[in-house]
Amino acid sequence: MEKIIAQNKKARHDYFVEETYEAGISLSGTEVKSIRGGNVSLKDSYATVRNGEIFVLGMHVSPYEKGNIFNKDPLRERKLLLHKNEIRRLHASVMQQSYALIPLDLHWSGSNVKLSLGLCKGKKLYDKRDTAAKRDAARNIDRAMKEQGR
Repeated sequence: MEKIIAQNKKARHDYFVEETYEAGISLSGTEVKSIRGGNVSLKDSYATVRNGEIFVLGMHVSPYEKGNIFNKDPLRERKLLLHKNEIRRLHASVMQQSYALIPLDLHWSGSNVKLSLGLCKGKKLYDKRDTAAKRDAARNIDRAMKEQGR
């Protein structure tokens, strides 16, 4: 069972998510303790591929209150753990088809912290309006069905 720690709600609003990948994340001990307390934000974070490795940037993990010299920089780059062929495939998609790698959520998988990484394509303003219109229409239909059932 996976328990979600943090979500990037803006990601699904701003991007079409084509594929999702589950990646491990390299963290220090005080970062894990801070994440256990829920002190993490995925807002404005993204991932990039460099030298055959994949890193997440912009993920804010607040310093652990009881940590001292072992606390790390809250916005440091964190290495993601994926298979080499997955990294190659993601890098090719990003370079050739102008996709973006966006973290979708951070969750526990057993005792390990995992990051759901989405291969995303940006939405235009009219796409966002279309999505909002569809959501409102579905909400109105549900409301009408509920009223009819009474």
